[in-house]
Amino acid sequence: MRAIIQRVTQASVTVGEEQVSSIGRGICVLLGISVEDTQKDIDYMVRKILNLRIFADDSGKHWSKSVMDKQYEVLCVSQFTLQCVLKGNKPDYHMAMPSENAEPFYQDFLERMRKAYKPELIKDGKFGAYMQVNIQNDGPVTIQLEPPASTADPKHLAKLEKQQQRKEKTRTKVPSESRERSTPSTKDDPSASSGAEGDVSSEREP
Repeated sequence: MRAIIQRVTQASVTVGEEQVSSIGRGICVLLGISVEDTQKDIDYMVRKILNLRIFADDSGKHWSKSVMDKQYEVLCVSQFTLQCVLKGNKPDYHMAMPSENAEPFYQDFLERMRKAYKPELIKDGKFGAYMQVNIQNDGPVTIQLEPPASTADPKHLAKLEKQQQRKEKTRTKVPSESRERSTPSTKDDPSASSGAEGDVSSEREP
């Protein structure tokens, strides 16, 4: 899970011609959910986001108060592109949690945010929609946040790593490999990989 947290004077989300959400002073949270995220990650991120001291106190002392201390608003926007892995210059999103699993996971994140703070002060975009996000960054102040790696299940991470290694091996199989081999029969092997398979980059819209 990755979050980009921006201190804002105002922020809003528009889908098409309709403004679906807006806040005044507070924070805007862009959240990318990965295939390896767990419920422990949600707990950690909610706690850190709401207690992050990025506001000044009444005397003007910086980095003293959290969004909860100031009773400001929070706008959360799901953004799978934060899980991008570059393959050359092409974004690849195989580490992003599939939308059918990510949506209930994201809703659980929102629910925990509301329980930990004030429900009426937690706003949301529209999951899966093509959104226009207007952010007036105050400062600018932008914080990147991730949960500790130890919160993920080691067995699950090992499985994901093996899957990725298999995909990488598939991508590296090109016709020139068969021509470089010394065995003549291999040169004419029709089963040699074209290297076309294994492209798992997502075509989804943010």
